[in-house]
Amino acid sequence: MTAITVFKTKDNQYKGFSCSGHAGFQDIGKDIVCASISILVINTINAIEKFTDQKFSVQEDEKKGRIELRLEGTLSKDSVLLLDAMVLGLTEIQKNYSKFCKVNFKEV
Repeated sequence: MTAITVFKTKDNQYKGFSCSGHAGFQDIGKDIVCASISILVINTINAIEKFTDQKFSVQEDEKKGRIELRLEGTLSKDSVLLLDAMVLGLTEIQKNYSKFCKVNFKEV
């Protein structure tokens, strides 16, 4: 199962997210759930980097299937929109593949 934790403040502001584990829907290389999650997560990170001035850090461990994004400072509207879009996509995957994808929100 892939577990995604979205970090937010008490006032509902994004602070980052972590994504870990392999979905296990099918074999590696054929797993549409894992691929879908990966695309959303990686594209969000790339889009924040390319289209915003948002400061952030990323840590990853490809063998463990783990990536974590930590946001710094006040978020721009564009950064919030990109993160909202990612969360929407991930929660939709969870609705259809709940045995393979779990999205949690954690207050930080």
